[in-house]
Amino acid sequence: MVKTSDELALMRISGRLLASVFEMLDRQDLVGMSTLAINDLVDRYITHDLAARPASKGQYGFQYVLNCSINHVVCHGVPDAGAVIRDGDIVNLDITLEKNGFIADSSKTYIAGTASPGARRLVRVAQEAMWKGIGQVRPGARLGDIGAAIDRHAKKNGYSVVRDFCGHGIGREMHEEPQVLHFGRPNTGMVLREGMVFTIEPMLNQGTRKVSTAEDGWTVTTDDGRLSAQFEHTVAVTRTGVEVLTLRRDERPPTALAR
Repeated sequence: MVKTSDELALMRISGRLLASVFEMLDRQDLVGMSTLAINDLVDRYITHDLAARPASKGQYGFQYVLNCSINHVVCHGVPDAGAVIRDGDIVNLDITLEKNGFIADSSKTYIAGTASPGARRLVRVAQEAMWKGIGQVRPGARLGDIGAAIDRHAKKNGYSVVRDFCGHGIGREMHEEPQVLHFGRPNTGMVLREGMVFTIEPMLNQGTRKVSTAEDGWTVTTDDGRLSAQFEHTVAVTRTGVEVLTLRRDERPPTALAR
């Protein structure tokens, strides 16, 4: 659960490499691409350009390197040659990467082409909600503080937070302790300690928070068919605050975060 300084140094490398995958995707025009084509592009980039391993490939029997979740798909969308991204879609790309034995995990919801104002607002608020949670991370804070900040921001903006999935500790294994809920009450839950590393990855829905899993055992959709958006970073608790290990070069957190 708590990483040594040497382990954190290796996790920074994994995080920086994973951030570069999203920076590569930022340069792509996703409209007209199939989700399988995106998967294959990322697979080549991670294995060939970065000499790293796609950590999701082969885990739990999953055959692909990422999840592609379009519009009302909440998470775990399976890449498919027949699923082509259209102008106006929103698509979450959830990607993992392992280097030197340590794993990083991050996701971003992309707006393909010209989306509706409602879709754009959902994406913006979902990203803000993630940063609200990250802003709570510091030694002595508690896990409930993270979830409460996320849920409060979502509800203030008229959205619901999916409760069926959560963030998680990460390191040599993809899923470690603790579980990081995206709802909760302040000053409850595990106390955060320097060296802890985990993901914060809220999923916000336009309508009900209720979701269902498809027959493929992976694809999770909103029960009411309305849109869902998600953002995720891998973060470390530092002596004075938080370090975002998967931060992309173009990202500017809304407020200064103590390092």
